[in-house]
Amino acid sequence: MEMPARWLLHRILPLASRIASHSRKHASIRVNRFSSLYSSNRYYYIRMPIEQKDKEVILTLPSDESTSVKILLHGANILSWTIAGKEQLWLSEGAILDGSKAVRGGVPLVFPVFGKAGLGPTSTLPQHGFARLSTWEFLGQVSASPLTVQFGLGPENVSDAFRKAWDFDFTLIYTIALGEDTLETAMRVENTSKVNWDFQILFHTYFRIPDLDKVEVNGLTGVTVKDKVSKSDYSELNNSVTVTSETDRVYENVNNDVLIASAGKALFHIYRKNVADVVVWNPWVNASKNMGDFRPEDGYKSMICVEAGSVSKWTTLCPGQTWECSEKIKSLL
Repeated sequence: MEMPARWLLHRILPLASRIASHSRKHASIRVNRFSSLYSSNRYYYIRMPIEQKDKEVILTLPSDESTSVKILLHGANILSWTIAGKEQLWLSEGAILDGSKAVRGGVPLVFPVFGKAGLGPTSTLPQHGFARLSTWEFLGQVSASPLTVQFGLGPENVSDAFRKAWDFDFTLIYTIALGEDTLETAMRVENTSKVNWDFQILFHTYFRIPDLDKVEVNGLTGVTVKDKVSKSDYSELNNSVTVTSETDRVYENVNNDVLIASAGKALFHIYRKNVADVVVWNPWVNASKNMGDFRPEDGYKSMICVEAGSVSKWTTLCPGQTWECSEKIKSLL
């Protein structure tokens, strides 16, 4: 696997030790479609369904070729997740995939700021930060079961403008695991600077749903809400959250797992680790019309964003410290 020399020199060696620290049970596997798994007793030669292209990486479940996940190197954005050929995520028909802007749909990554900060080191960064606007390095496979790969991002992968705006050293390791009916994403954040810095992070997941009018989000009752549309704070009193207008809410310190259902039928179960907040977003009629890359205009009827993250406050990392989080989505379609 070829990688830029700077990444090899400044990232791969420390990354290798960090990966080994939490992947000791995983086999070391060369990244290609025909790889060798090492065993202490002998070598096993098996077909590893990982396809690396110039701009994307595709994972295919060995037991079912119609179950797969596609990741764009730009933003490490998950573009597609299919189970038995059925798409689980919503991707705008107008999504721009050439690297010139963030992708509208799939699972964009938000780091180091959620939204647009008015003050502080992230104030000159674009909305939702630079992780979704930068090209990540494909680091390879770390597990065969479940099929798991990793991507990396460091300052050398970030544009000069973003680097100047947020001048800290960091390492992000993004792990994606594909199961028979699950998709798990995890992020490891490391401060490699000599000073403290703050960050926010979010998995901005666009779920494909059959009918927004029938969809409800469960598990948020009693949670404190920051409503960005009504510009108010309140406690969620409803047993189920529904969308009947433009919706942009941050549910803070959610203790329960979250369930997305439609007409009483469970669609997705969302499990979170070390991310306390859940964002529920849908642009509805007017906002979707004002987004040039949101297509079709009535696409809001077939999507809902239910996003796991740590965004209601800042997380501070001291030099040498690391922080990890994960989200596991189980499809019940």
